[in-house]
Amino acid sequence: MSTHKYIDRICLAAALFSLVLALLFMNGRALGIQPASQVMGYEEKLFDTSRVHTIEIVMDGWDQFLETCENEEYAPCSVVIDNEGYKNVGIRAKGNTSLSTVSQMGSDRYSFKLEFDQYDSGKSYYGLDKLCLNNLIQDNTMMKDYLTYRLMASFGVNAPLCSYVWITVNGEDWGLYLAVEGVEDAFLQRSYGRDHGQLYKPDSMSFGGGRGNGRDFDMGDFMDRDGQSDGMGWPDRQETGPEDFDPSASGGPPSAGSTPSEEVPRFQMSGMGSSDVKLQYTGDDPDSYSNIFGSAKTDPSDADRTRLIQALKALGEGDADSALDMDQVLRYFVVHNFVVNGDSYTGSMVHNYYLYEEDGRLSMLPWDYNLAFGTFQNSDASEAVNDPIDSPLSVAGDGSRPMADWIFSSEAYTALYHQYFEEFLSSVDLAVIIEEARALIAPYVERDPTKFCTYEEFETGVSTLEDFCRLRVQSVSGQLAGTIPSTDEGQAADGSALVDASGLSLLDMGAMNNGGFGGGPGREGGSPPQLTGENGARPEGRPAMGDGSGTEPRQPPDGMKMPGGFPGGMSQSGESAVPDAPTGTSPSALILTGASALVLLAGLWTAFRFRRYGKK
Repeated sequence: MSTHKYIDRICLAAALFSLVLALLFMNGRALGIQPASQVMGYEEKLFDTSRVHTIEIVMDGWDQFLETCENEEYAPCSVVIDNEGYKNVGIRAKGNTSLSTVSQMGSDRYSFKLEFDQYDSGKSYYGLDKLCLNNLIQDNTMMKDYLTYRLMASFGVNAPLCSYVWITVNGEDWGLYLAVEGVEDAFLQRSYGRDHGQLYKPDSMSFGGGRGNGRDFDMGDFMDRDGQSDGMGWPDRQETGPEDFDPSASGGPPSAGSTPSEEVPRFQMSGMGSSDVKLQYTGDDPDSYSNIFGSAKTDPSDADRTRLIQALKALGEGDADSALDMDQVLRYFVVHNFVVNGDSYTGSMVHNYYLYEEDGRLSMLPWDYNLAFGTFQNSDASEAVNDPIDSPLSVAGDGSRPMADWIFSSEAYTALYHQYFEEFLSSVDLAVIIEEARALIAPYVERDPTKFCTYEEFETGVSTLEDFCRLRVQSVSGQLAGTIPSTDEGQAADGSALVDASGLSLLDMGAMNNGGFGGGPGREGGSPPQLTGENGARPEGRPAMGDGSGTEPRQPPDGMKMPGGFPGGMSQSGESAVPDAPTGTSPSALILTGASALVLLAGLWTAFRFRRYGKK
């Protein structure tokens, strides 16, 4: 009888407990529970890094399309990805200054974007809306981007997925590219779930944010005739750069190998980007942040804009704890600073990053690392190998990069950053990743008809990258241990313990203005190869890309299967024979849902059992 007496209370308590638990799961983000990412079908389909995938582009009027690539306008095409066909996909050229560089070289090896939903909002590739196809310019290693994205992902950074692809156009070989997941809707859902935050691509000079992408950029526009800065942050070259440095001629900071390293002081500059792109707080007016909000990849509301501005304000006031997703930011900068990328937020140009905001907390997402590993502005391998982790690229600590400066604003933050660095060094095996990539892509590089370097230069570049990473690990380990100074000032005062990398040439990896177009033996000064012959004709061995009629398709590298004739996986109706795979939920989300259901069932079972017992 006593059990029966209290059964109603027990039932009520069980029901209330189940309800409270369900509400907690529904509002877990507010309680600090990280949202579950979403499993997307394309993750293992296209971004399996154990093999080189195939992408065939089928397009009438391909030559006409190439002639207008610099306009960055979408045109319809069909694509066959690993034998699965999709019609009416949007394609356009992409790139920063590399877009105009390819054109000036007389090459057609542009980077491309494929937008599956350009003409049909419901179309995707297993959930993927946009795919970037990078041409690997300025990268004799063919893996600076690839390696960095792999390192970011392995260290827990929300980074875009990537894999190597062999591209053909109308049945003709086009070459080896790096396929990179577009950082847009699909990426956001995969990384943060459907209820994700806001995404921005801050840009003040058409460097990678939307159309233009720097094709009309001229460094000389930012300098007067006396070499003085116009307020964009570029230094007076008479004081900070070599006397023979001509920005308008180079299109950027001095390239690797331009002058002997001892004559080139380390760049001390606040950078060319605007204050908002540097993520500086300048007031509460959203119009002051036009280079952020004008490059939004989502559709921010007024509340979203206010939240981001308040986060920048808190960051500027030293409250990094409330302004940042500190774990993500620290992991990002550990890898970012390890790979020494001057073509970035921490460099002179101040670009090539995504900004993510959710619930008033900011984080950074990696983008564009083809000029990493010291190949953007460093002229000396030893300087790049020993780049101080506590004053990376000479901008942290000068007050111009709040997103990085906070790390060095207190001993506690710096110590935490060092802990993350130690974790990174102990958790990644750079040599294994590099060697596996080399073995995977070497036969494709050898047969690539449009690559920007010779196969011998590729081999030399990869070996140099291996050596660079080995020496970089040695230097960073010494900096963490205190045996090597970890700041510019410390290294300037005592460079006796610095790692000697004088035997390396950064040019061998491909560098700004001097590499990735050759830059090795046989290419004097690393000048771009001429990919057109007399009267604009393509040289022997370069396929003439047209409609493919009257020509026999080239055979792919051994072990690669070509799509079995166009449409290669498409049905007779022209629709994809394999429909877009439905998206699923992550294991963590299923666990949370299952736990909630089990608790509810347990409560109901308990109530039923006790009520039944009480009636007896």
